[in-house]
Amino acid sequence: MHEPSPHAGEDDHPQEPGGATKAPIARKGRVIHGLQRSGLTPMKLPEPIDPALAKHFEERASKTQNRISDAITRFAGSMAFVYIHIIWFGCWIGFGVEKYPFGLLTMIVSLEAIFLSTFVMISQNRSEAKRQVIADEQWSMVQEEDRQNEQLLRISRQILELTEAVHSYAADAAGRRASPRGRGTGGSGGGSPPAAGG
Repeated sequence: MHEPSPHAGEDDHPQEPGGATKAPIARKGRVIHGLQRSGLTPMKLPEPIDPALAKHFEERASKTQNRISDAITRFAGSMAFVYIHIIWFGCWIGFGVEKYPFGLLTMIVSLEAIFLSTFVMISQNRSEAKRQVIADEQWSMVQEEDRQNEQLLRISRQILELTEAVHSYAADAAGRRASPRGRGTGGSGGGSPPAAGG
């Protein structure tokens, strides 16, 4: 009699190596994407296409403190940051963590405002650095275009000088060809016949 296989009921297809670890990562990615689409978390900005900005982005991302400040700035500019503070303040006041006028909460919020204003200034400095990179690249392009225009003008002047020289040479050649014909015609018809001797 045929005995059932101990693996009967399992999927006959072989499992892909690392499939158990890929599934949670995929679910996490879907959750993060859903939060970004809902506006709770900030959308991740695409990497710059411009070579100068891409180089600036890589240089900035090479430092840990820059990555941390950028992440905090992106989170502070999202609706999730607002909702967290609404829940936090509501629970703090509703559950009576401290009495009015909420001195500890005021101190915490004041310290948070100081740090957030610093991160805002860091973000402005980052934006200013990006604008400077773009301005420098545009200035380099303008300088290169000026050099190319000057080369084109020099070539145009050379072409004009060559054209004038060709026209002058053609006019001189035409004049030289016409001069012998004029002299030959004048010599044959201008003389009088010799007188008969008596």
